[in-house]
Amino acid sequence: MSSHHIVREKQEPALYLQDFEGFNEEYLGQLLEWSPTVLVSAQSYEKAISLGLKVDVVIGNDEKLDVQEHTQFVFSPYDNLPTVVKYLVSEKYPAVNIISQEDHFDDLADLLPEINIVLYTATTKSYAVKSGFRIWKPAGTIFKIDIIAYLETANLKPLENGDFEVINDGFVSFEFTIPYLFLSEYL
Repeated sequence: MSSHHIVREKQEPALYLQDFEGFNEEYLGQLLEWSPTVLVSAQSYEKAISLGLKVDVVIGNDEKLDVQEHTQFVFSPYDNLPTVVKYLVSEKYPAVNIISQEDHFDDLADLLPEINIVLYTATTKSYAVKSGFRIWKPAGTIFKIDIIAYLETANLKPLENGDFEVINDGFVSFEFTIPYLFLSEYL
């Protein structure tokens, strides 16, 4: 007898493919594993279809785009991350994984209280954390940290290039004085 996983709608983070050129297909497969709602930008739609992905929503301003049956087209004059994340918030999604060439949260910070965002590029995974965040990491893991305020960490050492390295296998903790700290890990 096989086991089946039942995933309730919106239980898993949505997946938005803004620009996934050069993104590792194995990582993409992991993000698709639990059958999330898949949204793509109009310019990435053809590539998504060529990979055999089931696309739920296309977001863009190309109204002539021929989309698959059962694929919703959401017109947006702006092809940017805030537009998509605001759409997901309005649809009551609690979280989203985004694959993009953009690796910063500047335009998304105001939306963080409403939705959990993980931003992937071909080489990094970035996310926002609140003070007191702890995560287990193996020794040698490298973090890029966007430090804009007082920061206290445990089990990290600064490197010459501004990155931070995990000293020992175990928990890394972050204490700071701003609402969110933006962390990036190399994939």
